[in-house]
Formats: sequence, C-alpha cells, structure tokens
Amino acid sequence: MKLSADILPVLLTSCLVLPVSARPAPVQYKRQIVGEPVGPEIDNSNLPYQAVGPVGASGNVYGSSSLLGNAGDSSTATNVGPDVPANTKPVSQQVGDYELVSGQDQDADLGLYLDFSNDPNPQAIRGQNGGTDPGPRNEAIQRQNPDLLARPGTDSGDIANAKWPMGLSSARSGTGKNSGWARQQNTDELPIATAMAGVDMRLSPNAYRELHWHSANEWSYIMSGSVRISAMNQNGETFLDDLHAGDLWFFPAGVPHSIQAGPDGVEFLLVFNQGDFSEDATDLVTELFLRNPMQILANNFQTDVSTFSNLPKDQRYIFNGSPIEGTTEEARASVNGPAGPLPADQSYSYHLSAQEPYTVPGGSVKIVDPTTFPIANNFSVALFSIEPGAMREIHWHLTSDEWNFFLAGQGRVTIFSGPDASRTFDYQAGDVGYIPVVSSHYVENTGSEPLVYMEVLQSPRYTDISAAQWLGLTPSKVVRETLNLPQSFIDTLPKTKQYIVPGDTNHTATNFTRPSYPNAALNASSNSS
Repeated sequence: MKLSADILPVLLTSCLVLPVSARPAPVQYKRQIVGEPVGPEIDNSNLPYQAVGPVGASGNVYGSSSLLGNAGDSSTATNVGPDVPANTKPVSQQVGDYELVSGQDQDADLGLYLDFSNDPNPQAIRGQNGGTDPGPRNEAIQRQNPDLLARPGTDSGDIANAKWPMGLSSARSGTGKNSGWARQQNTDELPIATAMAGVDMRLSPNAYRELHWHSANEWSYIMSGSVRISAMNQNGETFLDDLHAGDLWFFPAGVPHSIQAGPDGVEFLLVFNQGDFSEDATDLVTELFLRNPMQILANNFQTDVSTFSNLPKDQRYIFNGSPIEGTTEEARASVNGPAGPLPADQSYSYHLSAQEPYTVPGGSVKIVDPTTFPIANNFSVALFSIEPGAMREIHWHLTSDEWNFFLAGQGRVTIFSGPDASRTFDYQAGDVGYIPVVSSHYVENTGSEPLVYMEVLQSPRYTDISAAQWLGLTPSKVVRETLNLPQSFIDTLPKTKQYIVPGDTNHTATNFTRPSYPNAALNASSNSS
C-alpha cells in the first residue's frame, strides 16, 4: 500500500511521538572550547526528543513524571523487570534457609577452605560475616572463587586483582586450516603484572610459528607434545634442538628463531620480561619482506625482483607445514655455518623434563635459573608439585615480582602487603597469578590431586625468605615477646628452608602439630643434612 504525503505525518504524530509527560527534561549541551577562535555555543535545549520506533511498537521508552519519588506515587515496587527472570532460589536473611558447606559456619578468622564445587547456590557467608546473595550472579564463577565470595575474616584492605584465567583471553587463530592458536595475558588483562606477560600457544601437528624475533626476552615451558626449535645469534652461531613436554627454551631479545611442532602437535607457555608485551606485536619475517621495497630486497639478497613474485600476501603467523625431517644431529649439521654451533654453555634450551625433583615432605620442586641455564638471563623458575592438603610455605621474594601459571589441580593464595592489606585468591589449572615483590604468600593445595604450578622471577638466582626459618633463626626472646608465642612452640621452629609443609585433606582441620619441624635442631656445627 502506498501512503499519500498527507497521511504519513498524521501516522507518525499519532503513533510514534512520545507524549510530553514521558519526555526527559531538555538538556543543554555546550560545545567544548579548545583554544582560539572561540565559536558560539550550541544550544539544543529546544530540540524535541521524538524517537521513531519500528512499525508495531507500542508503549513509551520513558515513564511519566508521576513516578518520581516525591510525586506521591504509591505503586508497589518490583525487583524484576519483564525481561529478567525472577530468581527461584530461596531468598531470606535467615542463614538457616540455606545449606552451608562444611566449615562455612565456623569463625571467619579461621579461614577454612570452603568447597563450593558441588553447591548449587553458594552464599557469601563465613561464620558471622557476610550474608545471602539472591542474585543475579554467575554461580560457576563463584563456585571457583569461594575465598572471594566468602572471604576469610583476616582479609583486609585493598590488594589489586592477582588472578587471570587464560581461558578468558581471546584465542587468535592461525592462518592455516586448524593450524593452531595463541592467547595471551599482559597488563591489559592483569594490570598488576607490570614486569612479565604470558602467552599460551598451540601448534597443530607439524605446524609452524612463523620465523620471528621479539623486543623482549622469551622464556618457554612445553606443556604437551614436542617441538623443533632453531636460532642464530649475532655471531652467526647456530642452534637447533628437539624438545618435549617439560623442557624449556630461551631466546634473548632480538635473536631470530623458528618453532615447528612435532607429529602430535605442541602446546607451550611463553613468558616475556615486559608486562605490556603483546604477541600481536612480534617482528615477523613475512612482514619484513612485505614492508620493504622490492628493489631493496633484490639488492640486499643479490637477486632479481622476480624472485619475490610469490611472497605471501600477508603474515603467516601460525601455519601448517610438512613433517620434521632428519634426526637432531642431521638437522644441526645442515645449518652449521663458518661460525659453527652455539657454545654448549650458551644453549637456548634446557631439558628440565630430565631433571630429578627435589623431594620434601608434602611435595617436590625443580629449580632452574642462570646457575644451570646460563643464557636465560634474569629468569629464575621453580616448578612445584604439592600434594593434596599440603602447602608451599609462607614466603616472599627479595628482588622480583612473581608470575605464576597453574598447570594442574587447584589451590589458593593469600597475598599480604604491609602494613595491613591482604586478599585470598583461588586458582585452577590454566590460571595466571601475580604477586608483587616482597609481598608474603603461600600456595595451598585445596583439591584432591597434586597441585602443579610454576613461580617465575626476574632475578639472576631463585631466592626467597621462609617465614618459619626466619623466626627459627631469630633470638627466641624476641619472637616470644613480640608475638606472645609459647617457648615450647618457638623451640620447634625450623632452622632450614622447608619449601613445602604437609597438611590435611580435611578442610576443617585446625591442629597440624608435629613434635618439631624436620631439622629444627640443626645448627652450623651439625653434621646432618
């Protein structure tokens, strides 16, 4: 049907123009004045607001002025609009209406771990603290973070967010069909992480990470699969190695390198010594060729410009390749130049998978720093495995922030920053954690399987201060008169670093008494170790 010119204005006026009572009060906007010349102000206060909606619309987008609180309106308030489903969970200020998990009714200062994993309706209650949460809320997130929802009574003040699930980072796809992906964490995701950034990258079987180099140092841990890496340094010395899950590599800033996945693919973690590092800002060999004039390329490589007629039209990034050829030794021989291979003590790889762990009560640890991996300048790393119920003892680091990645299991960490701020965070496999320098913390295994995670420092040596060892090596009179602790307890304090202390898988346990810490009586004249 064709509308005549005289009917259309009538339809618009009668159906789509808001009544005067429903219009908002006119707002006068003034043009921002920056420098000279100064122009006239723009006054839109007399412009009517006439929203034109779609055919079939009804009602008004605004309510009337009678709804103002002082207008005498006596309409019953509603909590839920027509587009928001009502919360069907029981809503009451009575804690008894909710089934609390084990330990949730205990004193908040005990800080017991609250297992919300099977709670369909977790509540922000810990002892006498908190209250019910009728929603709306993301219950899956709250079940994963019980110490944020119902935080320990000892948490205090303000601590910056120290957790980023890598699963919340956008995974950028490779350029080839199902060739792989990469996702990252930097200060955009975790602003507190100013000294280090991380990348989680997956290469499909035989796929490549394009030839490239970085403005930052690159440290890597292989989480699964296998890979062949190669590089050349400033002297023309070459390097090539085949690595497997649990191994490391390190490429100094500016050193160009290649990465190719083995027959089962590979997933690896990259850590860079720049908090604002972006994987998307990598220097790529394709871009090197695409961003220089063809004549310059021909001159530089002493060839004809026709040589470059089939260059990729865009960066390759992550792309599929053919299977790795030859043995490690054959491949090394094929890339040797006049300068020869990289000296062994400057190796870009370290076979951490073959290092035996240091075992202590409650778990084990592997430490690697420039002492054993010299080229990895200023990267010091500890790989911990903590048994259920046990915990990495309370400690802090002297000169570096700590960047964490949780590889398996689950745990929690309380970060204390003087004089009186603390916050407890819960972590699962795939999460990034970050702890500022000299902030004390522990890592407790709150799950039923080993908790495996890494501590990455920007330090020439892996060092930490153990709170228990410090007190054990402080005159007992000072400890006793400062903390009002019994001498019988002070006598049990260790004189050695514990790294990990055993615990109890019963989350409500409060007595962990042992006759003494192992080696509590050791001194410099002891022959024991």
